[in-house]
Amino acid sequence: LKPLTFARFYLPNLVPHAEKAIYVDDDIIVQDDILELYNTPLKPGHAAAFSDDCDSTTNKVAARGAGSRYKYIRFLDYKKETIRKLAIKANTCSFNPGVFVANLTEWKLQNITKQLEKWMALNVAEELYSRTLSGSITTPPLLIVFYKKHSSIDPMWNVRHLGSSGGKRYSPQFVKAAKLLHWSGHFKPWGRTASYAEVWVKWYVPDPTGKFRLIHRHLET
Repeated sequence: LKPLTFARFYLPNLVPHAEKAIYVDDDIIVQDDILELYNTPLKPGHAAAFSDDCDSTTNKVAARGAGSRYKYIRFLDYKKETIRKLAIKANTCSFNPGVFVANLTEWKLQNITKQLEKWMALNVAEELYSRTLSGSITTPPLLIVFYKKHSSIDPMWNVRHLGSSGGKRYSPQFVKAAKLLHWSGHFKPWGRTASYAEVWVKWYVPDPTGKFRLIHRHLET
């Protein structure tokens, strides 16, 4: 449990004077003008825009036969009464919070951070999602708070699964056309072998402190 894991929950605190912000995980490479992502239109009343898992171009390619992998049931414990009271269908498609655009004015108006903290506290007390199949601690609160209350980003701005077996199904042409590559999954391009790690290596910038170095796709100290 590292503090930066929850940084996305506190965007208005981190950039207090911004009206809009982009959040990206650290396992991504941007291959196009990110201003296009920034200019993603958000519907009135929406504080964020995500890439939906079921509508995603990447999932159609990489996640065949995934079953419930990209449904709410993988992230929330539906045996818990608190979850059932939300009346969220278990087969609802999830979204990926590793890349999103936030309307921080709307975020503050809706007190999104407080809402997320509420579900974090409830999870500590009731284990609403910490023991689910996904094992995620950051995605479930976002799925609850933004259920049917988020806009969508172009799926080419979150081409994910490069850190899992699904990424191996991508063609080189598709990877080249992607606007943002996301090594979501267990395999990271700086650690164990991941799909298209050579793209990551191409843009690798040596650590100025000299504490870390990249050797044959592995980060060593």
